[in-house]
Amino acid sequence: MDRDTAEPVVDSFPGPRARDRASRHAAVAAPSTHVYEFVWDPTADAIGPYCTDVDGNVLLDFTSHVAAAPLGYNNPHLLDRLDEFDLVDPLKFAGQDFYADLGDLPGPTELMERLTDIAPTGHDTVFLSNTGAEAVENAIKICYDAREGAEYGITFEGAFHGRTLGALSLNRSKAVHRRAFPEMSGVSSVPFCEDRACDPSTCSCGFFPDESGGSWLRRRLGLDGSIDPESVAYVILEPVQGEGGYRIPSEAFMEEVAAVCREFEIPLIADEIQSGMGRTGEWWGADNFAIEPDVLAVAKGLRVGATVGRGELFPDEAGRLSSTWGGGDLLSSMVGALTIDVIGSQNLRRNAKERGNELAASLDADPVDGCVDVRNLGSLVAVEFETKARRDEMVAACASAGLLTLPCGRKTLRLLPPLDVREREIAQAVACFEDAAGV
Repeated sequence: MDRDTAEPVVDSFPGPRARDRASRHAAVAAPSTHVYEFVWDPTADAIGPYCTDVDGNVLLDFTSHVAAAPLGYNNPHLLDRLDEFDLVDPLKFAGQDFYADLGDLPGPTELMERLTDIAPTGHDTVFLSNTGAEAVENAIKICYDAREGAEYGITFEGAFHGRTLGALSLNRSKAVHRRAFPEMSGVSSVPFCEDRACDPSTCSCGFFPDESGGSWLRRRLGLDGSIDPESVAYVILEPVQGEGGYRIPSEAFMEEVAAVCREFEIPLIADEIQSGMGRTGEWWGADNFAIEPDVLAVAKGLRVGATVGRGELFPDEAGRLSSTWGGGDLLSSMVGALTIDVIGSQNLRRNAKERGNELAASLDADPVDGCVDVRNLGSLVAVEFETKARRDEMVAACASAGLLTLPCGRKTLRLLPPLDVREREIAQAVACFEDAAGV
């Protein structure tokens, strides 16, 4: 497949082979998140955002596997390095008792070194894990340990931090995620910004309840005294809410969060699982704002889970943090480290920002029927509709037109092109979107 000339071509979606595979899968798989029957054919042509399904349809994948495939399909800069590696067994290392030296290729140690290089100043310590939920779990454990005797945590309305029981306790996006499951005690929530241009006088989400500038977060910890700041272990937030609807906060909101955490010396956890790894045009979503996180939870585009932070926050006692696979996954760590290298060497953060702005501007220039808002931060691009039904209709219609997208929030469609997406591919995606809308 020639990336310079490739075009999305769809006969029928999903086709018969895809429907058969999805049916077989559903017969043995537990019910879970589901959007449509996309079945990739790994033996067929794929490059960048272009992929071929088992029925021969060529599709533009603007999901990036929910940000877990930041370089799209078969990135040559990545594959050229991976060709040097001959598979071995075991590929996962138990605990922290075993290490591997892969010569010129990076492993878990090199991945952690790269992470501390690109993390905020002072973040010099990493704990590897398997998933984003584990990265979040370890982040809150670190903060509880560092704040001896603390029993509370603060999250935000609309938040999504994972599906393990601890992470679920922090979620405030959809009731189905945590309904009737037991939860950690002591988790309190405050409103999350709904207008990236707001200030205390124009706030509509309730975070700033009046023009005095006193936020609900500050009131909860000080003015109304409902929670003793000394008993708060952490504040956790997504710099841009993902599952909550790609909500991009205002500078005033983030400045207040930063000021409150600084004033009361409360550790701030930034969940960078979807917004990190260059997706916003910066290495971390937090880099776009005034906040200074004490801990990062990273995964998806990194290909492994990682909790990154200042060393003094991490427990000194051996065994407080541990995992069977805490020694690292050789192949995943290698891919994660090489992904960081490609993003840096190919200047993909700048490209993500420019192409994301271009995509959002094109979609906003002539909004399709039912669209009420188009917004983005880098290549996190959202199109919000009047109703959930219209959003769902557009997700399905886009797939039939050759463009894979994803829903989020109550009525928002999200687009996550690969970080190396090209102008030509942006134009194709906009054409597919307009075709889906009947423009």
